Amino acid sequence: MQVQLLRAWPKRADSMLVEVNENACVADALAAANWQLDTEFVAIAVFGVAAQADTRLHPGDRIELLRALLIDPKQARRLRAERAKRR
Repeated sequence: MQVQLLRAWPKRADSMLVEVNENACVADALAAANWQLDTEFVAIAVFGVAAQADTRLHPGDRIELLRALLIDPKQARRLRAERAKRR
């Protein structure tokens, strides 16, 4: 079966289609793409839902490697709102 892997940075993204066995898990797809979790990519999701290395895959799944948040999204919104008020 074929699955897609995706990882992204602020101004760049990599996407790769890999062929894995029918009963493959996320770790198998990462190995097929020669991608891994490291200090930059710290978590995995399948179609935006948190996943683990042993999560079973289905044909057409999109595996996303996720980077750590630099700031809490709620705090980022508060900071933007404060800046907008000052203008």
